[in-house]
Amino acid sequence: MYFFIPGGVDMAAVHQQNFGFPVNGSDATDERVREGLATLLAANAWERVGAALRDGVAALTSAVPDLTMPDLQVLLVLGDPTNAHFMNEVAGVSGFGGISGYITVTVWPHPVVLDRLEAIVVHELHHNVRYSPGGVVWDPATVTVGEHVVAEGLADVFAAELHGRRGYTHFVGERTRTDDAVLAKVASGLGVTGMADFASWVLGDASAALFGARRVGLPTGAGYAAGARLVRAYLDATGTTAAGSVHTPSADILEVALPRLGLAPDARH
Repeated sequence: MYFFIPGGVDMAAVHQQNFGFPVNGSDATDERVREGLATLLAANAWERVGAALRDGVAALTSAVPDLTMPDLQVLLVLGDPTNAHFMNEVAGVSGFGGISGYITVTVWPHPVVLDRLEAIVVHELHHNVRYSPGGVVWDPATVTVGEHVVAEGLADVFAAELHGRRGYTHFVGERTRTDDAVLAKVASGLGVTGMADFASWVLGDASAALFGARRVGLPTGAGYAAGARLVRAYLDATGTTAAGSVHTPSADILEVALPRLGLAPDARH
């Protein structure tokens, strides 16, 4: 996945940054890791991941018949049960699908995560297709918070199209999902560029503190909640689907969605 980085990366550091299982833990921690692995195996996690991806690919190619699918490589990683942020703040899940052809999902197999496993995977699939050749270009120098927020909204709504309420990211609080003040605050940052601030606007203050970004006064998962509302407003107005909108520019979505939600059209600039 990191082929484009000269000299590669420290894979042990990447594993740790992605909340992967501890490799030098105590005997008690090692036992928890073994129990977690046994739980994943008992839940047929790997087989379910494959089936979910096949269903997701079918949904996307049905909605966009000329879609070119990347040749996917998928990594399912057992998470770190000793990491308080991973276990509590983001409730045992961390995923990344933003580099074409590669999806990584780190989980701790508690009941909610196991119930949502398929939805978690197809969320990342939507990202992967969005940022594959022929889709949206993620330029680190110019990409905006608006693109990231819309992408999370599209991915969650796509997962919901396939899996109902289980599609929505579970570390987002119910109040956050409907809080107009949260929506307005996120909307005020849609034009922010510079990926260093993305954790603040999308993941919220707790994650911003973890990653050394400035806090902007948002709860965990605020960008996901706002993104889902923006995307839902756009889809309701246009009669399309998140699957069919996988390559729709975020500016087009925001141009329709912001006024429908009572937000100024220029909030994204």
